[in-house]
Amino acid sequence: RGFELPAQPEGEGCAVRWLCFAALLREANPPARAAGGWRHSHLIDAEGRLSSCGAAAEEDEENGDEDEFPGLLGHGEGVLQLKTPTRLPSVLGGERAIGVAASRYYSLALTANGAVWSWGCGKLGHGDREAQWQPKKVEAFAGQR
Repeated sequence: RGFELPAQPEGEGCAVRWLCFAALLREANPPARAAGGWRHSHLIDAEGRLSSCGAAAEEDEENGDEDEFPGLLGHGEGVLQLKTPTRLPSVLGGERAIGVAASRYYSLALTANGAVWSWGCGKLGHGDREAQWQPKKVEAFAGQR
C-alpha cells in the first residue's frame, strides 16, 4: 500500500471523491481500473467487479434547485449519493468488467467478452433517450469485437 492521502479538498464533490479513494485504500481488493465523471467515480476491482461512489445530483446555483442525473451511479432508481465505493447490483450479464468510462451524464463499461453496457441519462445507445438507472447492454454492439 504505502499511500498517504492528501488533505481533504474543499467542496462536496471533491470531499465525496476523497472519501471514495480513502475507503479503497483500505480494501482487501483495491481497484484495477478507475474512471471519474463530473461528481462520481466508477471502479473495477481485480476480479472484474464494478463499484461506484459520488453524487448524481448537484445544486443549481442560479435558483437553488437540485438537478438530478438519473442512474449516474448505476445502483437503481432513487440512489443519488454514495459516500463510499459500493458494488453495483447489476452483474453485467455475468461477465468481468475490463474497462469503464464516466462522463457528466452517463457511464459505460466494457466486459471481457466485448459487450458494452451503458447507464445514466441521454443517448445511451438503446435507440431512445430513456434514463437507465442500472447498466443495460448496448445490443447494437452484440457479437462484435
